[in-house]
Amino acid sequence: MHELSIADAVVTIASRHAAGRRVTRVDLRVGHLRQVVPDSLAFAFELVSAGTELEGAELVIEEVPAVVRCRACAGETTVVEFPMHCAGCGGFDVEVIGGEELLVDSLELEDAASTEDAALTSTGG
Repeated sequence: MHELSIADAVVTIASRHAAGRRVTRVDLRVGHLRQVVPDSLAFAFELVSAGTELEGAELVIEEVPAVVRCRACAGETTVVEFPMHCAGCGGFDVEVIGGEELLVDSLELEDAASTEDAALTSTGG
């Protein structure tokens, strides 16, 4: 289950950028060719983020379709079946131009002041 290692990498990246602030949302772009099962990734993210500043954060996964460009006619085709080929001319000499992404696209973070206020409130300060 490679979703667990992907979730671990996402938490590591988000934690580094959060710099101690609480993360409330993670937007992730995942290409179709990465063969990630979204439900498995969400489950793994919940497990890996427990006890971190990402615990309870919403994970939003945007699935990016596989797209190829034909080297013969320059047409672009969204791949719906294999083998990959150009829908325009039927050629098989194609280059993948989309669908291999695996990117943390954006993070929503709490303000540092909100985090400090919450800590003061919970400690009675």
